[in-house]
Amino acid sequence: MTLANVFVKTASDRWLGWVIAVVSVALFLLMGMATYREIDLSVYTSLPEAFRSLIGIGDDIDVGGLAINVMFGTWGAIAMAGLALAMGSSAIAGEERDGTMDILLANPKSRTYVLLSKTGALVTSIALATVALWIPIYPIAASLGVEISGLEVEALTLHLFANSVFFGLLALAIGAMTGDKGKATGITTAIMVLSFFGVGFLPLVDGGDAVTKVLPWYYFDGSDPVTNGIAWGHLALLGGGSALLLLAAIVGFNRRDLKGQSVGTTMLDRIRGNPLLNRMIGRLAGSARVSSIWLKTISDYQTLVLIASAAMFLVMGVMMGPMYASIPEETLKTFNELPENLVALFGGGDMSTPEGWYSLETFGLMAPGAVILVTVVMGAGALAGEESRRTMALLLACPISRNRIVIEKLIPMVFYAVIVGFVTFAGVSIGSLIPDLGMSIGNIAATATLQTLVGLVFGSLALALSAGTGRTSIAIYGAIGAALFFHLFNSLGALNEGLDDLGWLTPFSYYLGNDPLNNGMNWGDAAVLAAVSVILIGLSFVLFQRRDIRQRG
Repeated sequence: MTLANVFVKTASDRWLGWVIAVVSVALFLLMGMATYREIDLSVYTSLPEAFRSLIGIGDDIDVGGLAINVMFGTWGAIAMAGLALAMGSSAIAGEERDGTMDILLANPKSRTYVLLSKTGALVTSIALATVALWIPIYPIAASLGVEISGLEVEALTLHLFANSVFFGLLALAIGAMTGDKGKATGITTAIMVLSFFGVGFLPLVDGGDAVTKVLPWYYFDGSDPVTNGIAWGHLALLGGGSALLLLAAIVGFNRRDLKGQSVGTTMLDRIRGNPLLNRMIGRLAGSARVSSIWLKTISDYQTLVLIASAAMFLVMGVMMGPMYASIPEETLKTFNELPENLVALFGGGDMSTPEGWYSLETFGLMAPGAVILVTVVMGAGALAGEESRRTMALLLACPISRNRIVIEKLIPMVFYAVIVGFVTFAGVSIGSLIPDLGMSIGNIAATATLQTLVGLVFGSLALALSAGTGRTSIAIYGAIGAALFFHLFNSLGALNEGLDDLGWLTPFSYYLGNDPLNNGMNWGDAAVLAAVSVILIGLSFVLFQRRDIRQRG
């Protein structure tokens, strides 16, 4: 790769993910508008004001406004910001991890030039994807006979662009200053997710409105741009923050010693530095040439898992109990007024109870999302990642079979999935005990177990795609896209009887379909999720055995 093509190469490496995201959001918008046409919207307009504000529903919401708010303004924004942070975290730290940064800098161009080329590719990709998202909105509405002429779609689109650029540059800045892609991805993801949910739920707590103004997501939709138009002050803050992040990236990148592919003190290095632990691991692992595969894999993803686990334990687990207990009684009473089909869209459950609160806030989206994030990233990188870094040939040069490599990559993925599930269980249990909410510890454990299993389904899918294609982008986008599709399909099934009949096709129906926080473990559901994971893992062995290994990333 010559330096003159850094911009083009960076953009071309990521085009598939943006295309998949744009097509997926457009399909979700089409499905959402078609679904909402079939229901009585009075179930939304009659909601208490606090909850209409929570999910972006105005006083005079119609089919078009509801679909654009939910599918475009929420899911589309999450998809765009997620892709932006993935591209930003790989821009500098990814090159260092793959050992290709020294090749770039061997050309007669400065570090600043490389970083600005990467930034230009990031911003251009976001801009093109944003325009591509905006283009089909009007044709979709017209084809379904849905009126959207009174909505400020362009204002929402501009806010979406600014929000995505901010999170992309946040990930780029962290990666440029640390050289650690795991930290860049994990920290940015944590900030994005916490700010998204904070903007939604903090206003329900006394004094929470003021706190939301320090969260980045507030400046995306806090002014309700689809109704009120462009909020130039909010855009200025997102733009100014992005400029400061770019400056921090330039300064940090220019002042830091760059890492080679194997540079850095990891958990594995610290274990090896302890003579006793090193001898114990050596006895367990066997041949010195391949004994560190599973340990190195555990070490490679420790930052991502640590951040995901901390968020699930402390924020989505421990803190949610006292937050629920602190909500005023008059607000709690309004929970009973929420229609069942709307609650199902966000995870299900009686929201006037602690179990319903945790189903909505923690287990409905965040808990499976945390496990899916970890398992998909690990599954995609397990085999395709080694090929993209051109290290798979070194592994296979050792006396080790392909099946052994798959197993040693699989073990850390399962281990970390269990870790995230366990810390979620521990956090929710403590969150229930502190204010004495009276939730069943056994039922919490059952729900966390199902959370782990549904995460492993999509992690196993990523592993199979990684084994079959050798491309991390296909594995990640394919698995994440499938998870998003099945989640929305499962949620929209509660609003459309025709879709409800097909609910058995989505893994999420075996996750919270039996309401395990209230009813405990359904072992049939657990067996289905486990069986799907086993089938996909078995497919991974077959696909990896039969495929020629790619020698270049």
